[in-house]
Amino acid sequence: MSKSTSEYLSSGPHFAEHDVIERIESFRRRRPRLLDEHVTLAHGAGGKASAALVDAVFVEAFRNPLLEPLGDGAVLSLPSGERLVLSTDSFVVQPRRFPGGSIGELAVHGTANDLAVTGAVPQWISAAFVLEEGFPIAELKEIVADMAAAAAQTGVQIVAGDTKVVPNGAADGVFITTTGAGVIPEGRWLSAESVRPGDKVLLSGSMGDHGMAVMLARGDLAIEADIRSDAASVSPLVELLLAAAPATRWLRDPTRGGVGTVCNELAQACGLAVVLDEERLPVHPMVSGACELLGIDPLYVANEGKFVAVVAPEEAEAAVVALRSHPLGAEAAEIGQIVAEPAQTVVVRTGFGGTRIVDMLVGDPLPRIC
Repeated sequence: MSKSTSEYLSSGPHFAEHDVIERIESFRRRRPRLLDEHVTLAHGAGGKASAALVDAVFVEAFRNPLLEPLGDGAVLSLPSGERLVLSTDSFVVQPRRFPGGSIGELAVHGTANDLAVTGAVPQWISAAFVLEEGFPIAELKEIVADMAAAAAQTGVQIVAGDTKVVPNGAADGVFITTTGAGVIPEGRWLSAESVRPGDKVLLSGSMGDHGMAVMLARGDLAIEADIRSDAASVSPLVELLLAAAPATRWLRDPTRGGVGTVCNELAQACGLAVVLDEERLPVHPMVSGACELLGIDPLYVANEGKFVAVVAPEEAEAAVVALRSHPLGAEAAEIGQIVAEPAQTVVVRTGFGGTRIVDMLVGDPLPRIC
């Protein structure tokens, strides 16, 4: 074990270094495997159960080079030489309207964001609706109006769609499935394979706003807090970032599973370690307080208008300045860095001088938040 690795894994008074090493090796050996015989809510949470389901069922059946990277969208090379990104998502959030957004806005912003973090400029969306018999037409019009407004704001067109109606009780009001397409500008390449030790990890704003806003809007927790979803298009921020930091390596929006799960996906994809600085992680006090009451780590709570970026170290300062120049990126921060070891692991340096390992999300503490 190298000296630099020892410094990152120093555990302070809580446990000895050899215990940390043993835990890391245990995490390395642990690969998500599908052991369940039935689908559970955890399979939709974006964490370990989701990864196991996708790998054992969908990737196994559909395996091909375009699918296997398992990014937010598939990058398709056209005969003309252009690269098109295709992304599909479904939205089942409950309640359908929450502080800061609605299922309609979420459907457009979420789809456009999946395109933007691949480096593409979002352009077109197709939307399919599954409606439950008895669903109010007035509410459907409101949802569609929200989608139209979000599309106009994002600069995309909704160009195709489908509608299905199921009997009363066979669904939960309305489910929306979207497919988005965008074009990657020439010369723009983003991938986990380009990430190198020494690179800096940035977050474009505060963690957990969307997940907590939806949870509290349900009214089941008897917690009152002025928390609003961050649902928004990240395209303007992505373009600002790439202009200021053209050597940007990788982007991802931390939706289901939050920043912690996204960083684990990065670590596994690039074979390196992500070291986060707990004191630099931006979290609004109300979100932090609600998470503490619920026993949930903000690192695992979803956002719908933020992204995690890995940038070259010499461009990190300029990247943060550029992000903070936009209202959506006012709280952007450098939150960590990439190191060689412990490979495929995410580590957080705590404010007490110790460290802790951040594994992929297990279970589903916040069901149906998107």
